[in-house]
Amino acid sequence: MNLTVIGTGYVGLVTGTCLADMGNIVTCVDIDKDKVKAMQNGKVPIFEPNLEELFHKNISGDRLYFTTNLEEAIKDSTVIFLALPTPQDEDGSADLSYVKNVAHDLGKLIKDYKIIINKSTVPVGTSDIVKDIVSSHTDVEFDVVSNPEFLREGYAVKDFMEPERIIIGSKSRKAKSILSKLYKPFISTKRPIIFMDERSSELTKYASNCFLATKITFMNEIANLCEIIGSDVDMVRIGMGTDSRIGNRFLYPGIGYGGSCFPKDVNALVKSSDEVNYNFKILKSVIDVNVNQKKSLVPKLSRYFKDDLKDKKVAIWGLAFKPNTDDIREAPAIDVINELLLRDVEIAAYDPEAMTNIERIYGNKIQYGKNAYDILEDADCLLICTEWSEFTQPSFNRMKSLLKNPIIFDGRNMFDLEVMENNGFYYESVGRKTVTI
Repeated sequence: MNLTVIGTGYVGLVTGTCLADMGNIVTCVDIDKDKVKAMQNGKVPIFEPNLEELFHKNISGDRLYFTTNLEEAIKDSTVIFLALPTPQDEDGSADLSYVKNVAHDLGKLIKDYKIIINKSTVPVGTSDIVKDIVSSHTDVEFDVVSNPEFLREGYAVKDFMEPERIIIGSKSRKAKSILSKLYKPFISTKRPIIFMDERSSELTKYASNCFLATKITFMNEIANLCEIIGSDVDMVRIGMGTDSRIGNRFLYPGIGYGGSCFPKDVNALVKSSDEVNYNFKILKSVIDVNVNQKKSLVPKLSRYFKDDLKDKKVAIWGLAFKPNTDDIREAPAIDVINELLLRDVEIAAYDPEAMTNIERIYGNKIQYGKNAYDILEDADCLLICTEWSEFTQPSFNRMKSLLKNPIIFDGRNMFDLEVMENNGFYYESVGRKTVTI
C-alpha cells in the first residue's frame, strides 16, 4: 500500500518506518529542508532504540522516502497520516494551527479518494474541523479518521509493532475496510482493532494519558505522606500492585512526570472541559501536585544544607524526562536546575543522550560531564533525576572518593536502602526513610 506521513517527529518517523517495514511504500513529508536532506542521507534525527536499524533497512529496501513536496507525496497514496505538532498554547489548549494548515493544503491538492488520519493527539472534535476545512476546497471523496498513537518514548518501535490495541475512530465502512487490511500484520486475538466514532477515539487518547498521569501523581502523594508518617512507599506499592484491580504499572513514585505527552494532554483536557463548563477537579489537582513534585528534591537539599546553597556544587545524573530518550520536554531535571541556579548553585550534569539538548537551553551556565563519574569531583552532593540503567550499579567506592561529601538525593529510588547504609552514604529518596551517616 502507498502511504504518506506528514510530520517526522517521534510519532511520524516511527509510524512511517514501522509501516514501511511491513512492505508498504511510505513517503514522509516535512517542511524542514535541512531535516529532510539529512534523513535522505541516512541520518536519524531522534534517538529512539531500534529505530535507526529499521530506518536504514527500509531506505535501502526502497520502501521509505523523505520529501518537502506534499503534492508529490500524496499523489499515489490512499492513506495520509497527520503526525503534526499540537503544542500547548498559552492558555493550556492544544494549538491546532499545524493541523489546520495542512488540512487546507490537502483540500487543494487531493484528486482522488483519500483517508486522512489524525495520528496526533488532538482535542475532541478535531476530525470534524479537518473534514470541514478539506471539504471547503474540494468535492473529491475523502474520509477523516481518528487513529491515536500510544507510543512510549524509549519503547516506541516495540509499541508500534506490538500494540496492545489499535483504535480507529470512523463511521466510514470504506475507511475501516482499508485500515483493517493495513493493520492486519499488527493485530492478534490479544491485540485487537477497536472501532468507534471519531469523537470517542479522540477522547480515548486523552483519557488514557490523563489516567496514567493521575496514577503517577497519586503514588507521589502517597510517597510524600510516607515520608511524614514513616511508612515505606516500596512496600505500599507492592501491596497495592498485587491487587488485579489496580495493577503494578505506573505505581513508582518519583519527582513527577514530564515529556511531550502527559503534561500537554492533561492541560488540554482541562482546557477542553472548561470550554464546555465542566470543572475537571481531579486533573487540576494532578497539575498542581506535579508542578511541586518536579521541584521536590530542592527543599530536601536546602534542608540538609540549612538553607545555605550559595556556591555549593551539585552533580546531577539524568536530564531526559525518562530513560532511553534524548527528549527533555517538561523534564523534571529542568525544574531542578532552574531552582538551583536561582540559589547560585554550581551545577555539573551528565546524561547519556540528552546533554546536547540541555546545552541548547543553558549553554555554559552549567557544566557537562563525559561520564557519570567526572562530574562528581568535589561536588557537595549528587542528585538523580532520571533512572538510566547505567546508573543502576555504580562503583560506590569511586563515588565516595570523588564527592566532597557522600550525599545523594535520589528522585527515582534507584538504590536499596541497606546498600546505601552499608556503603556509608547519606541518602534521601522518595517515600522511604532517610539513610544517615
